[in-house]
Amino acid sequence: MANNSPGYAITLRVELSPESSSTASLAQAVIDTGAALTALDVVESSHERMVVDVTCDTSDPDHADRVTAAIAAIAGANVRKVSDRTFLLHLGGKLEVKPKVPLRTRDDLSRAYTPGVARICMAIYEEPSDARRLTIKRNTVAVVTDGSAVLGLGNIGPAAALPVMEGKAALFKQFADVDAWPVCLDTQDVDEIVRTVQILAPVYGGINLEDISAPRCFEIEARLRELLDIPVFHDDQHGTAIVVLAALTNALKIVKKKPEDLKIVMSGAGAAGTAVAQLLYEAGMKNITAYDTEGAIYQDRPNSESTSAWMMANTNKAGVTGKLGKGLAGADVFIGVSAPNILTEADVASMAKDSIVFAMANPDPEIDPVIAAKHAKIVATGRSDYPNQINNVLAFPGIFRGLLDAASSKITTETLLAAAHAIAGCVSPAQLNASYIVPSVFDPNVAKSVAKAVEDVARRS
Repeated sequence: MANNSPGYAITLRVELSPESSSTASLAQAVIDTGAALTALDVVESSHERMVVDVTCDTSDPDHADRVTAAIAAIAGANVRKVSDRTFLLHLGGKLEVKPKVPLRTRDDLSRAYTPGVARICMAIYEEPSDARRLTIKRNTVAVVTDGSAVLGLGNIGPAAALPVMEGKAALFKQFADVDAWPVCLDTQDVDEIVRTVQILAPVYGGINLEDISAPRCFEIEARLRELLDIPVFHDDQHGTAIVVLAALTNALKIVKKKPEDLKIVMSGAGAAGTAVAQLLYEAGMKNITAYDTEGAIYQDRPNSESTSAWMMANTNKAGVTGKLGKGLAGADVFIGVSAPNILTEADVASMAKDSIVFAMANPDPEIDPVIAAKHAKIVATGRSDYPNQINNVLAFPGIFRGLLDAASSKITTETLLAAAHAIAGCVSPAQLNASYIVPSVFDPNVAKSVAKAVEDVARRS
């Protein structure tokens, strides 16, 4: 059975008799279905009946239906209502706008709006750089998507992508006090996206590109970086790469291997895979062989129009061909940003001694982490219910905090490397072990450390 998750939490409001055995029967029904009981609260009580809210984590909607049926089958129980707690959290959206200044009197209004605001407008007109100082631009990021590659859901469009972009904006605020706003564009034309972001840019101090499919995302990012005087960051590429490098940096301390000696095998050569390979290469890890659905990527491979030219030119110097499983033999590191259940236990067993497996496909990784751990020294995933979660939230809030504070106009490779080293440094030598190679996403020092490292680089450059 799949793992239970708060993402599939439900609350059932159940009316039943007040005997002491009644609540026990509710708990037993939940347990018998394999769900995880998280709360059982009596909300109404009398001599004749009581009403109980039963909250539990399930593994998927079908599992939630089985829990409901099991409770409804209890003699004398009446299920009044079933609430999906994830849908409840999203009702009305996850963001709001609040003024930072009081608007209680005529004086307040005269300064915040007309006539006083006209003086601010003219100050910016005369000195455009003052927009950073006198408007929201100094602390605001646009989270831009076309909905073409949302999570593992695929091309679901801008409206369906909005809940993800809202969540991203909430993470910006929670972890780095950056005001971010979703910009979901109803077009997947590269020229239209570039032009739209260009004409929206005066409001923002940075652009975070999100969930845009490859290879279009590469062109969009490159063109916007040329056009705009604010930093443009594609999180699916560079956020993933930064956290992978941070995790691998700490993993190598445990297995006592050097970056230049590693044999790295990757699965996935899209936006994230290409960026991961590029950053590892810049960090001195040159022996990388990447695989996609067609097999090993190599120079001049036929029918590879959608494959990154950089990947073809800079990876797999040995010219390996064939499929992923065979290529893993003797590898020190596996990095997966691809698809679920594509590795076998035998594949991992064929890797080098003290191997490292980062199986990051979501929600289901390239191999069950429990199976991988039978043979690999260190295992990481993209999931929150296993140790060593490779999560972009460790990177992007602090990166933009540092860029905004430095009033930076660009992102460099040095910026990415500095962010990765800052994240790795948040795990102290005393904390470091095979199950803790990256800090918790809730560690308040992470965003601060990343922000400082990024700001220092930005100011130097």
